[in-house]
Amino acid sequence: MKRFTSALLLALAALGAGAHAGAPIPNTPYVKFAHADWTRDATLYQINLRQFTPEGTLRAAQQQLPRLQQLGVKILWLMPVHPIGEVKRKGSLGSPYAVRDYRAVNPEFGSVDDLRRFVDAAHALGMRVILDWVANHTSWDNVLMKRHPEWYARDRQGRPAPTPWFDWDDIVDLDYAQPGLRRYMADAMLYWVRDVGVDGFRADAAGLVPLDFWDAVAAELRAVKPVFLLAEWESRDLHARAFDATYAWTWWDTLEAIAHGKKDATALYPYYAWNEKFYPREAYRLLYTTNHDKNAWDGTEFEIFGQAVEAAAVLSFVSSGMPMLYNGQEAGNRKRLAFFERDPIAWRASPWNDLYRRLIALKKDTPALWNGAAGGVMRQVKNNDGKRVFSFVRQQGASQVLAVFNLSAEAVEARLDDALAAGSYRDFAGGAAVQVDRGTTFAMAPWSWRVLVRGKP
Repeated sequence: MKRFTSALLLALAALGAGAHAGAPIPNTPYVKFAHADWTRDATLYQINLRQFTPEGTLRAAQQQLPRLQQLGVKILWLMPVHPIGEVKRKGSLGSPYAVRDYRAVNPEFGSVDDLRRFVDAAHALGMRVILDWVANHTSWDNVLMKRHPEWYARDRQGRPAPTPWFDWDDIVDLDYAQPGLRRYMADAMLYWVRDVGVDGFRADAAGLVPLDFWDAVAAELRAVKPVFLLAEWESRDLHARAFDATYAWTWWDTLEAIAHGKKDATALYPYYAWNEKFYPREAYRLLYTTNHDKNAWDGTEFEIFGQAVEAAAVLSFVSSGMPMLYNGQEAGNRKRLAFFERDPIAWRASPWNDLYRRLIALKKDTPALWNGAAGGVMRQVKNNDGKRVFSFVRQQGASQVLAVFNLSAEAVEARLDDALAAGSYRDFAGGAAVQVDRGTTFAMAPWSWRVLVRGKP
């Protein structure tokens, strides 16, 4: 009996193994939606309405749209436009991220009609507009606190409470276990897309809100029209059904460490390896040298990156990712803009405007540099000094870019030891023709860069 049982088990195991071996392993796309066509070569531009113009209004900002069109940016991100809470307000004007009413415009900025006119004017110039959306929390005096107190998260004493561990005491958390809250928030987002014409959202603290909410609301928004959704978070899963783009926090942190001599150029390898192998090809990763948080709390990009600031800016445009500018960068702004007060940008002529305009145009005109799967994959070009020199190519059809960065405070002779870079190029900086072969050497000053382009333009 024992021998019979063993033989039967072996036979069943063989049958099972055979059946399993013959079963196909599915290869289904990870990303379940298509990006809007207008995002593939887009550069994002963040507008802090309070500081963007001396008037600090939507009407005044609208007057700047032709200038932004000439700069070349395509997607305009407006920081929160909603009324700001007064209870536990920080500073005299409060944080725009302490929202008092999701269905209204802050009178400081103007009216809903002013926002409609801003959006219409941007559309007429070929640009798109997204709103900052603060879904994780509200101000303490948000209209929902009286209407639906049950929609708020509670502490162990049963009281509404701010997000734990942070010093966000001017806000209070929402509870996404409440179906009514989910429907209200989705309907509010749909209102701004359907009735006002905005083209998507930047989701503040996106990872603190349940992913299934974002997945559901993204589908509803895209059923209305193509939208662009940016998550202030760094996570692959956000790309599957909801977000076009996520923040590249680790990229910024690594570059900061390199600029301060704490790490060498090889510290970037893990970021780009994960970006290529862990994230889906369709994912847009947001690259920037500053934003409202960095500028207000950590310092300007000039304070943070020092002599490396230009190299960091150029890398954000030519490596895999979606570049972003914070208002004032094109004017070479060197001031930390006050976050809770009016502190208008001092606009002036600056060589930074020309550099960013040319980088934006290069991205638009060079398919190898487009966003996500539309652009070329980054391929490492090996060189003789990998700890100081970061080099790569990106290629899409006839379009190819070779980029070489000296990410160190010393002059280097960078020799390319890889035939992958070989070819005839045009120098982005000066326009000269450059022939590159295996063994070509570039004399590079500290924190300098070379970007060579083949094919259009």
